[in-house]
Formats: sequence, C-alpha cells, structure tokens
Amino acid sequence: MFKKVLVANRGEIALRIIRACQELDIKTVAVYSEADADALHVRFADEVVCIGPPPSSESYLKMVRIISAAEVTGADAIHPGYGFLAENPEFAEICASCDLTFIGPTAEVIRKMGDKAVAKETMKGAGVPVIPGSEGILTSLDHAKSLANEIGYPVMLKAVAGGGGRGMRNVYSEDQLEMNYMMASAEAEGAFGNGNLYLEKLIHNPRHIEIQVMGDSHGNVVNFGERECSIQRRHQKLLEEAPSAVVDADLRRQMGEIALRGCKQVNYIGAGTIEFLLDNNRNFYFMEMNTRIQVEHPVTEMVYNCDLVKDQIRVAAGEKLGYTQNDIKIYGHAIECRINAEDWQRNFLPNPGEIETVHFPGGPGIRVDTHIYSKYRIPPNYDSLVAKLIAFGRDRQESIKRLKRSLDEFVIEGIKTTIPFHRRLISHQDFINANFDIGFLERTNLQE
Repeated sequence: MFKKVLVANRGEIALRIIRACQELDIKTVAVYSEADADALHVRFADEVVCIGPPPSSESYLKMVRIISAAEVTGADAIHPGYGFLAENPEFAEICASCDLTFIGPTAEVIRKMGDKAVAKETMKGAGVPVIPGSEGILTSLDHAKSLANEIGYPVMLKAVAGGGGRGMRNVYSEDQLEMNYMMASAEAEGAFGNGNLYLEKLIHNPRHIEIQVMGDSHGNVVNFGERECSIQRRHQKLLEEAPSAVVDADLRRQMGEIALRGCKQVNYIGAGTIEFLLDNNRNFYFMEMNTRIQVEHPVTEMVYNCDLVKDQIRVAAGEKLGYTQNDIKIYGHAIECRINAEDWQRNFLPNPGEIETVHFPGGPGIRVDTHIYSKYRIPPNYDSLVAKLIAFGRDRQESIKRLKRSLDEFVIEGIKTTIPFHRRLISHQDFINANFDIGFLERTNLQE
C-alpha cells in the first residue's frame, strides 16, 4: 500500500480522497492555489504545498508544479479526483516517468477512451452497441452532409475531445448542418484545443444511464449497476439517482455485462463509467467512457454499501478487488442533488462570495459531501459546486421524502444556491413518477 498520496484537486472531492486515505492509514499531501489557502482540504491534509495563483491554468493544471510537489514531499502516488488532470494521458505518462503511481487507468487507456471516435470504434469491436454515425472524425462539411443524408436527420455533431456539452449541436436539416458545423468546431477548438468533430444519429428523448465499473491489475472487473443521470441542463448533470426507475433486473444485467465486455477489451484498471443512451424501446447505445471517479459516485456507494474511492486506491496499489460480481448486491435507493453557488432564476448565473452561515441537514439516510463552512469564501475561479446532498431510502419514494426534508433543513446564507431549484424539481409530478428524459428541463418551466 502507498505511504503517501498527493491529491491533485480541490473542493469536496479532495476532501473525500483525504478521508479515504486516512482510513487506509495513508499520509496525504494537499496542493492548493492562493485562492484556496483557507480550504478544508488544506486544513485536513498531513502536508500542503501552494502551487500557484488562483487561475487553474496557473495552479491545478500546472503538471510540473504538481509533480514537483509530489517529489518534494516524498509522495509515491497521485490521485487526480475528477476534472482538471483526471483524464489527461500526458499527466499519467509524466507520473509514470517520475516513478509516481497515477491512481487511475493507464495513459494508453485514457487516450483511447478520451477520443470519442476511437472509443466508439473500440467498443464496437467489443460487441458493445453504438449509435450509428461517422467512422472516425469528419473530414469536411461535405463529408458531414453525405453521412447525415445516409443515416437520416436528425443528427448530432459532437466534439471528439472533451465533454460538458461544448462542441455539441443537434441538427435537423442540411441548412442547420451548414450553420452549426463551423460553430461546433470553433467551440471545440477553443475549449479543448481540438476542433475535430464526429457525427451520429440523434436518439429522440433518450435517458442517460451510466454503469459504474471497477477493475484491478489481475484481470478482475466488476460493475456496480446503473445510475440515472437524465436530469441535465445543457448536458451538465444536476441530479443523479441509483438505481434507475426504468431499469429492471434483466436490463441491469444486460447493460452490466456489456459494460464489462467493453472494459475487458481495454484491460481497464480503476474506477470508471460506461455511459449509454437508453431509448423508449429499451435499446441502449454506447455514448462515452469516463476514465475516473464521477461526481455522482456517492449514490452508488449508498445502494451497494461500498467505498469506490478506497477501492480505487487499493487497486492502483496492485491489490486484487477482493470480491466478485456475485458479491455485489443492491439495496434501497439513493438520489444526489448537486448544490451549486448559482442563481437558478437568473439562468443559473454563478454566485461566488462569502458564506455567512451554513446548516447541514441530517437524520436517517442523509449524506452531505462538501468543503464549505461558515465564513468560507467561494472563489470565482472554479466550478460552482459547493455540496452534494445524498438521500438514501428503502425505495425511491422514501428517498424522495428524505430528500425533500433535507433540502428544507439545508441552509446556506450569503450566496445564492440551487437548493430552491431542487426543491421545486423533486416536487414536480413528472419527477415523482420518473417520467423524464435528458430533455426534461428544457421542456419544463420550474420558474415561479
């Protein structure tokens, strides 16, 4: 087992990793920008290193500074969390060249799965169902027109690199294709430094279902069922739950087995997710793979009584999983709300600033993953996520009731948050009836 792990991240995920390391008797190193000098992950780590000014490009994305911090403190592994460098194959390679263990899959796997066109072909070769579309990147607008006419409109343009909805456009006609092709490419170039696009058939009103996987270096790989991630705004997830209300035991088994088939194709090690689109006829199609721990991992931990972050660390250290697929049993239901520092009634405008007071909810089945506290100042330089509220119940109905209660108890004063938005969302009858898909929020007016 590792003796010391450097946490190359910030916020609630950095704190989550530090806690997992503490339970494994591993010393931790926190890196931080000048904006995060008073952050909790800095307070609770065994050692700390400032790596630069507030902009992430000058701190959390500076690979040389992070590697230097690891070498100076004698760390033998680096956990990247999610975001920042978590899916950067170059960073994984640099770690390996410096005799530091990157807690995640190999650089080769990150590179292969990070290129959506290559990932799609890889999964197709493993027998994983994929959405009809281009074989590799689009070479020109004319190439895109030809393919769109072949598979039929509507189609979707998608950036080969990156995610989060950037470089994506739904296209319903050839005129729209001409207008959106250059816009999507330019947006992808600006966001990811790669303007390449691919094209695929647009699936009407699908649900976003992801399968949590974990693999070790001894050839063992398992899945922890599905998470429902269809409540999204501009391709950004706002609420997740496990299990999905529309996935029964048979479909769960099918999706899980196919996800494992994809993992074995690339000899996957560590935590990851295989993401699918599920249509109204229960057909599912590979969308992408995330080669890291997910923001929403707590809902899986609640319903499977597991610790995915500790397992990540253990398998990165060369240990076997210690359990098989038959040992993984689901119980109950969990829902996670992402609480962001945003004014949801002003188009989710970011609202950083000082928290005057905070009161966290509690009681049976309630978990809060957060890094905030009273008088903490949320910097404007990073993602607006301030807390994850997770409610667990014996079934979905009890989970929703506990979530409603805990949202009413959750008080954050001094800034605007999305707590009121989530109160209204989970009270909507279509949500209660699990009657939603990835376009639900676009079609539904939750404003007063």
